[in-house]
Amino acid sequence: MEVSEEKEKYILVIAYSGEEEAADASLDELSELLATAEGAAVGRMKQKLPHPDPATYIGSGKAAELKLLMELDGADAVVCDDELSPAQMRNLSDLLDAKVIDRTMLILDIFAAHAHTSEGKLQVETAQLKYRISHLTGAGKAMSRLGGGIGTRGPGETKLETDRRVIAKRLSRLSSEIKDMQRVRMTTRKKRMGNRTPVIAIVGYTNAGKSTLLNCLTQAQVLSEDKLFATLDPTTRSCTMKGGQEVLFTDTVGFIQKLPHQLIDAFRSTLEEAKYADVILHVTDASDPALDMHMSVVYDTLRELGIEGKPVITAFNKTDLPGGGERLRDERADAYTKISAKTGAGIEQLLTLIGDLLQKSRRYVDQVIPYSEGNKLAAIRKYGQVLGEEYLEDGIRIRAYVPYL
Repeated sequence: MEVSEEKEKYILVIAYSGEEEAADASLDELSELLATAEGAAVGRMKQKLPHPDPATYIGSGKAAELKLLMELDGADAVVCDDELSPAQMRNLSDLLDAKVIDRTMLILDIFAAHAHTSEGKLQVETAQLKYRISHLTGAGKAMSRLGGGIGTRGPGETKLETDRRVIAKRLSRLSSEIKDMQRVRMTTRKKRMGNRTPVIAIVGYTNAGKSTLLNCLTQAQVLSEDKLFATLDPTTRSCTMKGGQEVLFTDTVGFIQKLPHQLIDAFRSTLEEAKYADVILHVTDASDPALDMHMSVVYDTLRELGIEGKPVITAFNKTDLPGGGERLRDERADAYTKISAKTGAGIEQLLTLIGDLLQKSRRYVDQVIPYSEGNKLAAIRKYGQVLGEEYLEDGIRIRAYVPYL
């Protein structure tokens, strides 16, 4: 006998002040987030306001309409597209007599479900506790209505979350453990930098195809699904390019608009892999109608992390899909190209662009290396870009681009 767990049914709610088209796009993304968290969107409500209502987010009148809509659509709960204050969450929950969560809780829940490494789990728990400690005051019945389901995964609803001092102590312990892991990560970085192996950091909006591209380039076999935040843990794999040069590709957690600041703080050490890279490989979903907005979110997040001044290559991915070949330009990047990580189209051109950018940071050598200094030749082959070799009587004449020492 197969028993299928019934999904929680949600109404998507947004208070917006800009264009309705942008609000619809944001709700579409919220619906995708909800699906990733195993919830179901059964309806949506939009309310245009200069500013979200400080008491109920959408106003008491609209909240009454929302309660009726929930009854008509058979919804169990509501998810709001912005982070709610404790008062907004409590008041809206009381008016609806139902569970209310916000975008931040939803994203945190997804991260809790998808974190697999020890570091990832610690980072997610840190972000969740920071969110909860800021929402304890006056939460009252709104927190008790959460029950189970979305918004409750992670460290759990125990006495920990109701005692500020205990949470603060737990956060301090988590911070210490994460710092220990940061030291290990920094040691690994220093080793890579000492080896002079070029590092390419893959960044991009969530579900742009970063993991699929990493698999295509390095046969890494990283999980890749058509879901938001399918992978959270950074993965570094090596790739041998044309000419024998070895480079490292590092996948990073995907970005998203309104990414909770708690997550940016918690995952800062992971996201900062890009800060130590030689080249930023910006992967975009060329078939997404919101492409321009997604690109802006990525550049804004990199700026917030202090990652600027690095060479950037933008890879417009998923060009094999409908709508994936239009208006593809990125004037903010040093170079851009069209690819399909799924079919392999454009990958050779992408590797050529990466090689050209790396070459600019290297010096050209043309010299004869004695046969007795084979270790020097091996290092050039591994860390440089070999253009040609000629075996002579007194040694090997090698022409190559090598890193500056």
